[in-house]
Amino acid sequence: MTKLPEHLAPELFDRLIASGGGDLARKMGIEFLELSAEHSVATMPVEGNTQVVGILHGGAHVVLGESLGSISSAIHAGPGRIAVGIEINATHSRSVSSGTVTATCIALNLGRTLATHEIVIRDEQGRRLSTVRMTNFLKEQ
Repeated sequence: MTKLPEHLAPELFDRLIASGGGDLARKMGIEFLELSAEHSVATMPVEGNTQVVGILHGGAHVVLGESLGSISSAIHAGPGRIAVGIEINATHSRSVSSGTVTATCIALNLGRTLATHEIVIRDEQGRRLSTVRMTNFLKEQ
């Protein structure tokens, strides 16, 4: 069960949570454990998301990071508004070839029109695999 903010608007619940984060997040096996504007956590299996040499694909790191950053930004934006990604970058520090990775998303800035989050992805031993930073533009729907 995903931990959610107490007063999450029904519109946001339907769009962000009931959808499972969208088709790509579901295909990647992303599971959202905690979601809020300030702090979010999700997991993703390595299996099924690897590149040809058998390690977690760098793009999978970015999909996980962007999924968390976008949902966190949309929660901050509130009902009737959407979050649109305008910048994302990732630094990969370590590879992993099995198990589950955990991403923790922390708000760096929550403004009226921009939200920036840092997402750290770790392996099962707690080692940092990558750092993703994302900025979303918040606008009317």
